[in-house]
Amino acid sequence: MSKWNPTTIPTPKECKPDFEFDLKGEVCPYTFVKSKLALEMLDSQQVLQVVVDNDESATNVPRSITNEGHAILGVERINDRDWLLTFRKK
Repeated sequence: MSKWNPTTIPTPKECKPDFEFDLKGEVCPYTFVKSKLALEMLDSQQVLQVVVDNDESATNVPRSITNEGHAILGVERINDRDWLLTFRKK
């Protein structure tokens, strides 16, 4: 069993991203830093979707984004390896 255990949160069906970011191949802390920088480019209440390909990022990025004050809308496994993370900027 992996020490990383992402919490699955179904993304609302009506949720449409304002920006999508593919971070496959990146690892923590770069996945968080790049997600944070992408959110900084968005306007308040806009939605960012990020794809990561490791359980560590799927666990840590949502936690860190929450600590920054943003909302987590979804954390979903989309295949054997990848996770779709959805955030709303504060």
